[in-house]
Amino acid sequence: MKRSKRSTVWDHFNRKGEDEVTCKICCAVLKYSSSTSTMQYHLRSKHPQASSDEGQQTLPAMLSGRRCDARRSEEITQRICSMVVKDTLPISVICGEGFQELLGYIEPNYEIPSRCTITRRIEARFEERKKSLKSQLESTKCVALTTDCWTPLTTESYITITCHYIDEDWQVNSAVLLTQSMPSRHTAENLAAKLIDAVETWGLNGKVSACVHDNARNIVAANSPERVNWKSVPCFAHTLQLAVNDGFNVFVHRVIVAVGRLVRHFNHSTPACKALEDKQSQMKLPKHQLIQSCKTRWNSVCDMFGRLLEQRWAVTAVLSDRTVTRLQDARTLEIRDEHWQIMEEIAPVLETLKCATTIMSSEKNVSISNIYPITFSLLNTHLMRAEDDGHRVTEFKAKVRQSLSGRMQVDKDDLVAKPALIASVLDPRHKHLPFFAQTEKEAAKAKLIEMCAAMEMANAEDETAVSATQAGDKDRSQSNAMIMLLGDDYSAPRQATDYPEEVDIYMRDNPPSLDINPLDWWKANERRFPKLATLARRYLCIPGTSVPSERVFSAAGLTVNRLRSRLTPNHVDMLLFLNKN
Repeated sequence: MKRSKRSTVWDHFNRKGEDEVTCKICCAVLKYSSSTSTMQYHLRSKHPQASSDEGQQTLPAMLSGRRCDARRSEEITQRICSMVVKDTLPISVICGEGFQELLGYIEPNYEIPSRCTITRRIEARFEERKKSLKSQLESTKCVALTTDCWTPLTTESYITITCHYIDEDWQVNSAVLLTQSMPSRHTAENLAAKLIDAVETWGLNGKVSACVHDNARNIVAANSPERVNWKSVPCFAHTLQLAVNDGFNVFVHRVIVAVGRLVRHFNHSTPACKALEDKQSQMKLPKHQLIQSCKTRWNSVCDMFGRLLEQRWAVTAVLSDRTVTRLQDARTLEIRDEHWQIMEEIAPVLETLKCATTIMSSEKNVSISNIYPITFSLLNTHLMRAEDDGHRVTEFKAKVRQSLSGRMQVDKDDLVAKPALIASVLDPRHKHLPFFAQTEKEAAKAKLIEMCAAMEMANAEDETAVSATQAGDKDRSQSNAMIMLLGDDYSAPRQATDYPEEVDIYMRDNPPSLDINPLDWWKANERRFPKLATLARRYLCIPGTSVPSERVFSAAGLTVNRLRSRLTPNHVDMLLFLNKN
């Protein structure tokens, strides 16, 4: 179909053949291919007066005629606040020349607010979101905490606390409660005081089931029964990493040092890095960079070994090239054949341990119930000696196995009382506890019955207290007469007899497959097992690791740096709270 209206740009040009046009004003010859963009640009740049007569307006001209009313101005301001929060930008970004030029082009009539105005808006948003989160937590009967301390580039110490709970629809919810400066010493007393203060501030007294933390002595002592009234749960990923490090100390640390030295050479030498890329192309290997291990990063040794094994022959070729690597450097950097063999043999073990850490680091799924099933699987299967294992790998497995067994306290008599094991029993996938002997299974079942009885007693006491309060408003003589007729023990709470049967039916049910979500199962079976469902909400909300607190560090690293050294601790807390919630 032909266009109904011809562009007015043709008033200034004539066609010259199929692919050329001539300007009527300056006789310039331009290329033409079904679009008038080139002609319009020519008019704007060479003949502005003629361009101003065009029917089509430029974007600034169009926007300059549009009125930026109060409603649109408010919307833009709110979006600027959202940009600062979501992208963890410094508030001073609004003072930048580039930002002001951009807004001046897009919305010429918009008056850019000051830093103080944006700060006040973000503070108001923080208070509003905080109030909303408090309201959500008020309706929650049980939460779990995670906590960790960290130090940004500004050398000021911070503590982060997150909370986790399961809502009425059996969905896991998480929130960052605070990220506060902690200038005082990180003693157990100070850390416990900070945790208790956070619990009181957010109205969580009596609702906290457990706090997940790393294995540092101060935070372990801070969560002891002498200082707090919730359970202490060590981070499983951190515990597993400590056990792996114990295995490294046998002999693998020598390999790690040698490999780390080689990787640093390639990461800091431009000629070596370029030569590695050339060798990768020649050998048709993936163009991957070598990975440097880091003590504070879980599984980094596994990643370093795996990448170096992948690039072994390309790396060897670069070290053998005397135009790139000097002979003296090559002798220092070359990996011994024994070390290559150790890496090849130990790589599958490290991959298994990495898989365990990855599974446990999930924040949206139930993880604490996987701790002991994974632990016993590692101890009884993956860390046992295989027929084709060399003596070095056998020693590594034995050391990791011994360390993990001790740190997880698998031989302790009170193992069934640990929150992680209770969570395993309350997870329908693991309730049959195949890694336990029959006597231990019976002990775990008895623990569930005991907890149901305690919960029943607590509920009865609450009901009695409510009844006593209501009775206080009645006529005392009538009350005394009723007691005389019916007896003092008439209203005493009766011991429930149905929860042992509930536990028994639950334990006898066939477990579902491992790929189902345990919370979906509880959502469908909550009415069948009401008491156990209450316990499941209390224990399955506990994260298996302190990863939720540690993930705040990445956003914190963007928020707290030398370019923003003037940020007050309150504003750090405010920006991270809004970013994560």
